[in-house]
Amino acid sequence: MRAAPGARRRRPGVGPPHVLIVVQNLPVPLDRRVWLECQALVARGYRVSVICPQGPGDPAFRRLDGVDIHAYAPAPEAAGLVGYAWEFAYSWMRTAALSLRVRRRGRFDVLQACNPPDTYWLLARLWRPFGVRFVFDHHDLGPELLRSRFGEPAGPVRRLEHRALLWLERRSFRAADRVISTNESYRAVAIARGGRRPEDVTVVRSGPDTDRMRPVVPEHPLPPDAIGLVYVGVMGPQDGVDQVLLVVDELVHRRGRTNITAMLLGFGDCLEALRAQCGALGLDAHVTFTGRVDRAQLAEHLSRAHIGLCPDLKTPLNDVSTMNKTMEYMAYALPTVAFDLAETRVSGGDTVLYAPSGDVSAFADHVEALIDDPERRADLGAAARARVRDHLDWRPQAEAYVGVFDDLTGHRRSVPAVPEPAPTTHDAEGRRYVDVDDAAELRRFVVARSAPSAPTDDARARVPT
Repeated sequence: MRAAPGARRRRPGVGPPHVLIVVQNLPVPLDRRVWLECQALVARGYRVSVICPQGPGDPAFRRLDGVDIHAYAPAPEAAGLVGYAWEFAYSWMRTAALSLRVRRRGRFDVLQACNPPDTYWLLARLWRPFGVRFVFDHHDLGPELLRSRFGEPAGPVRRLEHRALLWLERRSFRAADRVISTNESYRAVAIARGGRRPEDVTVVRSGPDTDRMRPVVPEHPLPPDAIGLVYVGVMGPQDGVDQVLLVVDELVHRRGRTNITAMLLGFGDCLEALRAQCGALGLDAHVTFTGRVDRAQLAEHLSRAHIGLCPDLKTPLNDVSTMNKTMEYMAYALPTVAFDLAETRVSGGDTVLYAPSGDVSAFADHVEALIDDPERRADLGAAARARVRDHLDWRPQAEAYVGVFDDLTGHRRSVPAVPEPAPTTHDAEGRRYVDVDDAAELRRFVVARSAPSAPTDDARARVPT
């Protein structure tokens, strides 16, 4: 590929280009998409720094897998317009201060900002006189998020908020040298509403790295007569996790499916309210909230569950957003039930069962049908794994992503953005990978979600990867 017009060529001997990535929504590496982006840049030979909020127990600075992570204490939980304005202002100021610290460690060539919020275009403007290019990684639609949470703008305050979000979004689009969109729906917004030329907008889907994200033989499988349901993701007002509790309530208390256990992985603004709802519905014996989980725990939970749940309701935001959890379930060969959303169908195709948005009974019907039909679970799980590997894998997305930076900087290295993994039969925790290329073993595993025979000491031993 030729360099984009205005690409700044680096002088020999000055070192590789340096990319600074700014994230406010999640800590890194917890943000899986951003961490995959970081690793792709490092593999291509870029120097990478990240500024993000601290997660529980995270240090203010650490170097992890070749990435410098600068973290700040997050703002207190926001409530109302004033609270959100304070959170955005606080995070912006902390990020701006840390960008100066990054600069003192060595100049950076490209600033990538991941929304929400749409406020870091101003930081990009401040750094532009120093030769810093700006990439806008478009993760969320702020105006649609407002409409999804509070309905169509009614009254002067809501209309003002909506217009302000549209204005901030336009500033982000117009300040960017290049825009990265998570799917074609977001790309259409960048072109139509953001006024960007199609050639300046690159789609980079948040597909999983299926060489690493694949089922393992779980260390603690569920009892043979239990059925495991799982949800993984953020627990905010727009994520519909309350619908999971309503579905479990329907299955357990109205349909007598008392062998169900549901694991809800993640955290967010609604976690405590969801725990209270769970208790009020009498589901504490059937539902477990794990809170934040790491990659090893995620693999354990998704490998032992039988059915993945996507409870996101149809809203202006959700309908056009790609849900990472859908593709993560698919990577672990989980049959999945979801409310019917446009972009969820793009991800899942005919490997996911869809219920009308908000129809708890229809959703429960699909879950119950899968409980009663192990062969269908096997068919859908195997088809989901094949689809995510063949059409949604991170590898081609990583090449498209790094290509944006190669164009901007003129950097060239003939190495893949995702290195080929070393052949291994076990993960870093010593758990045996399921042979996803053996159709018979994969089908048996999807039904049983356990080892093919009683594990030996050898099978449990840690094996270097």
